[in-house]
Amino acid sequence: MLAEIALTFIPNIGSQMAKNLIAYCGSAEAVFKSPKTKLMKVPGIGEQRAVSILNNKDSLKKAETELKFISDFKIKTLFFTSDAYPQRLKECNDSPLILYYRGNRDLNAMKVLAVVGTRNITDYGKEVTKQIIKELSGTEILITSGLAYGVDIHAHNACLDNDLNTIGVLGHGLNRIYPDQHRSTAKKMLEQGGLLTEFSSQDEFTPHNFPQRNRIVAGMSDATLVIESAKKGGALITANIANSYNREVFAVPGKTTDKYSVGCNFLIKTYKAQIVETAKDILEAMNWDETINKKEKKKTESAQLKITLNKYEQKIYKLLQDSGELEIDKIVSLSEMPSGKIAEVLLEMEMNDLVHSLPGKRFRLV
Repeated sequence: MLAEIALTFIPNIGSQMAKNLIAYCGSAEAVFKSPKTKLMKVPGIGEQRAVSILNNKDSLKKAETELKFISDFKIKTLFFTSDAYPQRLKECNDSPLILYYRGNRDLNAMKVLAVVGTRNITDYGKEVTKQIIKELSGTEILITSGLAYGVDIHAHNACLDNDLNTIGVLGHGLNRIYPDQHRSTAKKMLEQGGLLTEFSSQDEFTPHNFPQRNRIVAGMSDATLVIESAKKGGALITANIANSYNREVFAVPGKTTDKYSVGCNFLIKTYKAQIVETAKDILEAMNWDETINKKEKKKTESAQLKITLNKYEQKIYKLLQDSGELEIDKIVSLSEMPSGKIAEVLLEMEMNDLVHSLPGKRFRLV
């Protein structure tokens, strides 16, 4: 693991470039043993970066120091090829090369939900956060957030109170907890989830780290829920990143006059998020509330529907049944039906509670 960690300390070598180097050279160790001419053939490296890689004494020394820190504090080092690395995050092209983890829960849980929002949480936000997390108890959903002031810490504490596992994604190394007031919560999370970061104990602690960590929160989760947000802020950044990853986004609506509901209302109004009033809205949208009996009921209902649906509806129903969810362009392609007719049929099916529209002009069966 020495060479892998050392790669993260080389100046001007980001995670994507580091992955390209490893793919081209065969391993992290091979990167440091490759001649300059070979390194320069890797797209984006050039002579200056190749020289930085070969002059690796400083980066290797830092990596040795980090390995000692990891050993002393029993930290798990998750390389991006590791099975324990969050596989959802691995699908994202800007995923970190290495993650540092302290905790006791699987980061590849079957259901993972990010809960984010403003640091300036209102009484309304506190109430909604507490209620939704309470309604999710018993679902075995893993909740991720950022251990920050406001919605984040209220979500983590609500998880601890309701026996839900929760992961705090940090904007700094595991050598500190920020803010310090959240130290007791972080300690409890080590027994009921964990703490995760891409930053080493030697990385500089800067405000830029926090927007950067938001991509991990969004990337390792199936969906992101925004509780409260102003017009601008980290929660909207996380929501936009989740949308860019093609992940589901949910938002809690608020009064039009409330400053910290503006962001949520905007996400809903612009179809970048589905509206959420209770946890049930999330469970149904994500198909996380299904039981064996419900599945059997759906099979029966499906057989009955085929009798009553017209030929156009039957064709679309079968496509969605086989694929789970599809973009409208894909439905047009697979059905070989005119786009205007498909739009008409989908609208009728939605009005009859047969299909559910999702962000990005996608549809799935109810």
